[in-house]
Formats: sequence, structure tokens, C-alpha cells
Amino acid sequence: MSAETIKKRRDLILSSLTSGPGIVWVCLFLLVPLISVMAISFLTRGEYGDIEWTFTFDNYKRFFGYGIFGFDPLYPIIIVRSFILAAGTAALCVLAALPLAFFISFLPPRYKGIALTLVIIPFWTNLLIRTYAWQILLAPGSILSNLVHFIGIVPEDVPALPSAGAVYAGMVCDFLPYMVLPLYTSIEKIDWKIAEAAMDLGGNGRRVFRHAVLPQIMPGLVAGIILVFIPALGQYVIPDLLGGAKTVMLGNAIGQQFGASRDWPFGSAIAFFAMGIVMMGLWLYARVARKHGEEALL
Repeated sequence: MSAETIKKRRDLILSSLTSGPGIVWVCLFLLVPLISVMAISFLTRGEYGDIEWTFTFDNYKRFFGYGIFGFDPLYPIIIVRSFILAAGTAALCVLAALPLAFFISFLPPRYKGIALTLVIIPFWTNLLIRTYAWQILLAPGSILSNLVHFIGIVPEDVPALPSAGAVYAGMVCDFLPYMVLPLYTSIEKIDWKIAEAAMDLGGNGRRVFRHAVLPQIMPGLVAGIILVFIPALGQYVIPDLLGGAKTVMLGNAIGQQFGASRDWPFGSAIAFFAMGIVMMGLWLYARVARKHGEEALL
């Protein structure tokens, strides 16, 4: 046996020992469930909630509004509503994260670590506990509830909880760190000489930010938007608890089909559609990151 063959075998064994467990883990707990969900989405629900092995596209037709009784806008409305919630959450997170990320980047080095720790502290508490905390904060008669009524953010005759405003507050509180951290990473890499040159050429503050600063932080901004938009699109707990379960979102629709309705094929079709959105988001970020010459942050 040649030395080259021995080396190849040794490298193969070493690769199997180091990468093998990770590959097996991904296959068992990611690829196999994904393929299973995709396969079930093309099957049929039985009379008693069981799965019948009859291939059909009816689950996807129903999801997009085409059923046996003609067009029904229920699920298309849920899609649009979920997209609006996710886009609104991402927009609010951008508005809140931009000044915060710039503020942290301008802090003295010894305080930056403390500031970033304060940003990620919410991750130390379970999402369900944080959501219940918002229920207490916005309960009728609470200080925060009286304040939003006094300021006029919420009319006096409209409760602060449950409401769309409470849902957005909970969503922004939950996803804001996902926006701040990528933005902060990009802001730390800004070449301020470009901004100074733009000012020397007569650009005002808005133009300098648009043409000299924004292109440099775009990879972090796009990463933050995707990191917020994708999980917000399928959020289940916050709309259910802070919205009073009055408005069904994409995540709630999936939960209903796998729960009370026992319609696993239809629930799988909705879930596979949501996973398609995730894949499109990752593909979009990869393109933007490549275009700007940045390494992916995900």
C-alpha cells in the first residue's frame, strides 16, 4: 500500500471522527424531519385524523384559498397578516436599533462590553416569562397602561391589552437584540474617512448617512432584518398571549392543524411554506453578503 493511499485513508478516518457526528446530527434532526414534513404535506387527512397515503396538491391549494367550495380568503389573509406583522416588527426594530447600535459603538471601550451585555440580557429569560411580564405591565390599571392612555398612544375606551400595540411591543422587546448585534458589528467596521470626505464635498448629514455610512452598514442591516423577519413571521406565543388569540397568524395556524384539528397534512403544507420563506431569506442574505464582500453573520 502506497504512502499516498495510507494518507488518504488517515484523512478520511480523521474527517469521519471530526465531521461525522455533526453530519449524522444534521441528517437525523434536520434533514429527516424536513423531508418528512414535505412528504406529509402531499398526503391526505383521513376521516378520523389519521394520514392516508394518497398523493394530492389539495393542501397547498387550500392554503392559497382554493378549496372544494371555491375561493376562500381565510388563509391568504393569514399570510398577508403575518407578513405585515413581521415587516412591522422588523421596521420598528430598525428604528430602535440604529441609534442604539451607534450609541454603543461610540462608547469608550471599557463600557461597550457592559452595554452589549445589557442588550442580550433578555435572552437570559424564557420568552414565555417575558411575554407574561408584558401582560402584567399592560394589565388594566397598571402604571404603563395608564401612561399610554394618558399620552394618547391608546384611546381611553380601548384596552392596552389585548391589542395590536401590545403584540408589537412584545415582538420588538423579543427581537431587538437580533437587530442590534449585527448592526453594531457593521458600525464598528465603518471607515469614517469616507464620511468626512463626503462632508468636505458639501454633503449634509442626511446625504452623508445615505451615501457614505448606510452602504457600509448594509450587510449588518440586512442580516438584522432577516434575523428579525423570519422568526417574527412564524411567531406563536406573543400574538396568542398579547393579542388575546383573536387574530390567527401563521404560527397559530400551524399549531391548530397539529393540535385540535388533527390535520397533519395541511399543517405540514403550512409549515413547509414557512420553511420556504426561511430558505428564501437565507438566500437573499447570502447574495447581499457576497455583493458587499462580507462574511455571513448567520
